[in-house]
Amino acid sequence: MAFGIKREELTAWKEAVTRGEIAYLTHYWLDPRFPGITSVTKVGCADLERLEAWCRGNGLNPAYIHNRPPYPHYDLIGPKQKEILRRERLWDHLERFKLL
Repeated sequence: MAFGIKREELTAWKEAVTRGEIAYLTHYWLDPRFPGITSVTKVGCADLERLEAWCRGNGLNPAYIHNRPPYPHYDLIGPKQKEILRRERLWDHLERFKLL
């Protein structure tokens, strides 16, 4: 279940993904399969080759890309999510979703 994002944020993410940019969207998320995890960052890009390269460059397996056109994405959770958000200087995501 996703919550904690505004329609404008989702729209901007979708537009960036469609343009072939690497785009980040963090939202609250609860799933009983992942106890203690309260948020997910969806890293999207319609250019699958670019998204696969992004995964490899961050030590992630591209096999876990959710290839759901028109918004393919990789779900980041846990320590890797925090690591990448810090590296990308997405402080607003880290602060807003209490990941610091």
